[in-house]
Amino acid sequence: LFILSGQAWAGAELNAIVDASGTSEGLVYATISEALKAAPAADNGPYRILIRKGVYREKLHVTRPDVHLLGEDRDESVISWDDTGSTPGPDGRGLGTWGSATLIISASGFRAENLTVENAFDYPANRALPADDPGRIEHMQAVALMTTGESDRAVFKNVTIRGYQDTLFIDAGRHWFHGCRIEGHVDFIFGAGQAVFEKCDIVSLNRVNKNPTGYVTAPSTKRTDAYGFLFLHSSFLKAAGVTAGSVRLGRPWHPGADPGVEGSAVFMHSFMDDHIGPEGYAPISSTNPAGEKIWFEVDENSRFFEYGNYGPGALASPRRPSLSEEQSGQYTASQVLDGWVPD
Repeated sequence: LFILSGQAWAGAELNAIVDASGTSEGLVYATISEALKAAPAADNGPYRILIRKGVYREKLHVTRPDVHLLGEDRDESVISWDDTGSTPGPDGRGLGTWGSATLIISASGFRAENLTVENAFDYPANRALPADDPGRIEHMQAVALMTTGESDRAVFKNVTIRGYQDTLFIDAGRHWFHGCRIEGHVDFIFGAGQAVFEKCDIVSLNRVNKNPTGYVTAPSTKRTDAYGFLFLHSSFLKAAGVTAGSVRLGRPWHPGADPGVEGSAVFMHSFMDDHIGPEGYAPISSTNPAGEKIWFEVDENSRFFEYGNYGPGALASPRRPSLSEEQSGQYTASQVLDGWVPD
């Protein structure tokens, strides 16, 4: 076990250090992948990896429970990759949304602190290419972080998650995001899992010459699940160039036009800048197994709600359903996380 500078990291001893510069002492790895491969059996408890400052160009898949990635600095400890839905996989076909992720979490008890996870695909540059340019990528989904499989009880504290389209894919399990910064423009927080975002900055990036400029969420919550995404005491911010009223809070994504899905996203006690307009939400299309394109609207069955928000984008509108004070009591972190209390 290793202790940085004579002190335990956040009260816990370290198991490994990742340092591309090679200047750290102890059991040091040049890549995060090497440190993950060296992890002992999961029943040995948490495996804590300190990630020194640097850009680590790696595509990672965490399958061991209780892996903790602890960055030395949120802005300078960076995990980066740039796959898209069109990137060829081993079989020559495009990876698709699910395969594009920089970091995939498929095990329980994961934790990340003080680091950045990004999909570095240059969406604006690609979109600026002529339609007939042979280098232009058509499927620009580019996931930075994805939870899937056995992922559950993941904690993200002071983490930046950065991309453009489909940045954060929460597709399984319960997760808690605290003090994080999440950037993107099209459906950049999406999926079927349960997640609480507390005191996070949710930043909408510009999509030039597009209106709507973007969509914050695209939950695909199962109808049998009472909760999807809950945003508490967070700030919905905009990057340069994003105009007033040009962003929607969500779209009801139905993967494969699945009728057993009805997305849920609830926004409470949060600041909203003026890029969030009175329309609030937008329709989205999906293709069913028969190849038919079906549109899904936000309607009386949808589970998008707001309560107690403030700022120029916190507008009262028939298109933006509000909870009553009594109803708001049904949406707490404990309820969404089904009794799990993050450390």
